[in-house]
Amino acid sequence: MELSSYSSFIHLQKPCSSPSCSNYSFSSSFSPFPIQIRQNNHKFTNPTSQNFRILAVAVDPQKELPENSPQRLLKELAERKRVTSPKKKVPPKRFILKPPLDDKKLAQRFLNSPQLSLKSFPLLSSCLPSSRLNNADKTWIDEYLLEAKQALGYPLEPSDRLGDENPAKQFDTLLYLAFQHPSCERTNARHVRSGHSRLCFLGQYVLELAFAEYFLQRYPREAPGPMRERVFAFIGKRNMPKWIKAASLQNLIFPYDDMDKMVRKDREPPVKSVFWALFGAIYLCFGMPEVYRVLFEVFGMDPESEDSQPKLRRQLEDVDYVSVEFEGNKLSWQDVAAYKPPEDALFVHPRLFRACVPPGMHRFRGNVWDYDSRPHVMRALRYPLEMTDRIPEITEARNIELGLGLQLCFLHPSKYKFEHPRFCYERLEYLGQKIQDLVMAERLLMKHLDAPGKWIQERHRRLLMNKFCGRYLRDKRLHQFIIYSEEVQDKYEHNRRLRNPATTAVQQALHGLSYTVYGKPDVRRLMFEVFDFEQIQPKAV
Repeated sequence: MELSSYSSFIHLQKPCSSPSCSNYSFSSSFSPFPIQIRQNNHKFTNPTSQNFRILAVAVDPQKELPENSPQRLLKELAERKRVTSPKKKVPPKRFILKPPLDDKKLAQRFLNSPQLSLKSFPLLSSCLPSSRLNNADKTWIDEYLLEAKQALGYPLEPSDRLGDENPAKQFDTLLYLAFQHPSCERTNARHVRSGHSRLCFLGQYVLELAFAEYFLQRYPREAPGPMRERVFAFIGKRNMPKWIKAASLQNLIFPYDDMDKMVRKDREPPVKSVFWALFGAIYLCFGMPEVYRVLFEVFGMDPESEDSQPKLRRQLEDVDYVSVEFEGNKLSWQDVAAYKPPEDALFVHPRLFRACVPPGMHRFRGNVWDYDSRPHVMRALRYPLEMTDRIPEITEARNIELGLGLQLCFLHPSKYKFEHPRFCYERLEYLGQKIQDLVMAERLLMKHLDAPGKWIQERHRRLLMNKFCGRYLRDKRLHQFIIYSEEVQDKYEHNRRLRNPATTAVQQALHGLSYTVYGKPDVRRLMFEVFDFEQIQPKAV
């Protein structure tokens, strides 16, 4: 069946004298014949005559072209060319290598950088922007910074007026960087993007350590599992928009959008980034007590709220004593934030030590492990450290408690946990994980001044992989002093897949103990001098 339509474009009423206005008649039809041109007169004596007719014939698209048809050959050639030689994609400009700066320009850039301006606060200095703030940055500060400071409860005066010895002098700059999340307008500026990502990287570990210390002291009998659930209920990314809205900060993060109407995938990443960076800035300028104030006073977090309670689970009966200061008393955030140890305290963090090392550990004093294994462990870790105490009895008491804490670090849960839930390394391990994360984060920030936070995060993750933590302990031959139960000892002896997680846990528990006894400097000493956490690991073949 053929469909034909005849259309004639013959303008007889208005003859045209120009040769371009030719009178043609076109006829189009679907038929299997190629295009034909028919002429009444074979001689083109008058190209403008009305007898010149063109007949256009189109091939049915449903029927295949003949094998020798030039159209088919051209079509196949085009398809083959498209498959074999795809169009090359030009890399984005930011990935095209640029010639490196010469030494003079590079040195000048570093010397002019604010990151080298504060000698007395190296960590704070490393988190400042890599170049001075420009007019666009100051425009944002003039427009929004007062609103942010008012919402967080800080004085509205510029922080530049403070003295050089006060770290809070840089608070305005860091607070500005904290709000410049990757989806905002200013993120294209390198110094803003890098500065925000570095603050964000630090802030996540500050929050984890703050909650770990708080919950360990508030719930002295609780296992780390429920504590992790409490922390996740507070700072899981799904709940962060709630806290941002409680502090009326949503308009600073999304100045042009309604946060409640946004999709989760568009709302949560910027909020999480700003939330972490905010606490990185607060920690650098004001310390950990201010972190607690902003968490519980400004954002209104309530540890007794129904949303933050852990799942119900079967609890092991805890018949052992807790320290007197915890008995029948749930510590508030003010107690934790305002606590200052007594002048003659045995430890740097005495209450945290009591929360992790139960008083009943004294029953293990003088046992076989205390005589046989403790001297080897203390020699490998270079304990006890030299301390200048006013009274010699304080030094002796500290060393005794340190020995009991070390024994607790090597107590595997299989030994006593089912009768005495806290006589194992779990609580010290939980604290040690958080403090080693923060110590390594601070180290990397000060070591790599020009690196963005994402790169440092990847480096941090690779250095603190669990398999490496256990390997450092095994390299010191300390894994042979772990105390297992008899059944577990036989299973673990020839099965490294079971044994290695235990060595990792002991390694982290040692960091937790050193933090409570001697403070953060001793954690650095253990990580970077004794165990050498920054050693280059051989690549797996």
